[in-house]
Amino acid sequence: MNVTTRSNTRNALLAAFLGWTFDAFDFFILTFVVSQVARDFGKPIQSIAFTLTASLLMRPVGAVLFGLMADRWGRRIPLMLNIVFYSIMEMLSGFAPSYKIFLTLRLLYGIGMGGTWGVGASLAMESAPAKSRGILSGILQEGYALGYLFAAIAFWTVFPRWGWRPMFFIAVAPALLTLLILARVQESEAWKASAPQKKSWKEYFVLFGANWQRFLYLVALMAIMNFSSHGTQDLFPTFLQLQHHFSTRATAIITVISMMGAIAGGIVVGALSDRFGRRRAMVTSMLMALLLVPLWVFMPKMALIAMGAFLMQFMVQGAWGVIPAHINELSPGPLRGFFPGFAYQVGVLIAASAPYIESLMTHHLSYAQSMGIFAASVFAVGAIVIAPGPEAHRVAFRGDSPEKN
Repeated sequence: MNVTTRSNTRNALLAAFLGWTFDAFDFFILTFVVSQVARDFGKPIQSIAFTLTASLLMRPVGAVLFGLMADRWGRRIPLMLNIVFYSIMEMLSGFAPSYKIFLTLRLLYGIGMGGTWGVGASLAMESAPAKSRGILSGILQEGYALGYLFAAIAFWTVFPRWGWRPMFFIAVAPALLTLLILARVQESEAWKASAPQKKSWKEYFVLFGANWQRFLYLVALMAIMNFSSHGTQDLFPTFLQLQHHFSTRATAIITVISMMGAIAGGIVVGALSDRFGRRRAMVTSMLMALLLVPLWVFMPKMALIAMGAFLMQFMVQGAWGVIPAHINELSPGPLRGFFPGFAYQVGVLIAASAPYIESLMTHHLSYAQSMGIFAASVFAVGAIVIAPGPEAHRVAFRGDSPEKN
């Protein structure tokens, strides 16, 4: 790999990573202030939890819009437009004067959130050497965990002094950095090689139809993966605050610790998947997460809860770290901007009810019981879904140069 190619690989990965990081940051800000937003709008917590679900529900729309653009016109410009759009919607959420307007803005934000991952992941994975896709996949995916960590820091530092609204205003500044990096990225050779094949939209969707079984499997996989992440993250700060009565500082510290585990897990398991295969790495992570449920939510002391949070997110996001490489390898080249991202976001749509279901379960059970039962069920089903599935470990993408494989 020459210096120019290496530099482009680095910039593509960094741009996709930061786009996903600040996307996740924007989403998770709300998870820390659910009860405060509910109080200000005079709504029950379930209503604000539903705005989290609403954002997730709109993500497939963004995956379609920006994914089709990415396959037709390249990855860079759609990703840049996507980042601008979600940043503006996030900032406006902080100005919302009523619950209805806030809900509308969170729906629109969901469209922007839905486009980021698919386009960014295709750009990064197509630019990466095949032999190291797993570890680079883990780094890319844990932009999500880093965004959650940044949200925890914002909650710790901004919220006590200025309240919840300014937390939404700071979304625009970091997005500018991502745009500057993207401006230096070249389109991947894989996209350039596949672009001439797309002679019409009809032929494009015929190709999609020919791969419908693979698409349905990826949807099932991504539903399980999103149930695992949203089921263990979205209401976790609320669980710490309402069941354990932890302060803002303690809640932020535990969340930061959990996201450190997530980042470590994504990178470690992603790297292991390069050596041992994608499915084996993911199934092992799911089974280990299942065993960790008691430590995660049923421990009485803060130190044990923090340890459980670290280890749980190590395993959950460890499995997630394999996903960008795994589902891009399983996707047809001419559809790679749209196919994995749309499958991802349809999976999100199926799993969007996770925080709402858990909040409803708390009417009859404690937060610990609700989250523990929900997560354990997801991990068990996840291992069953992943183990017999397809795998295309290190498959060559069209346009890959020999030194990249």
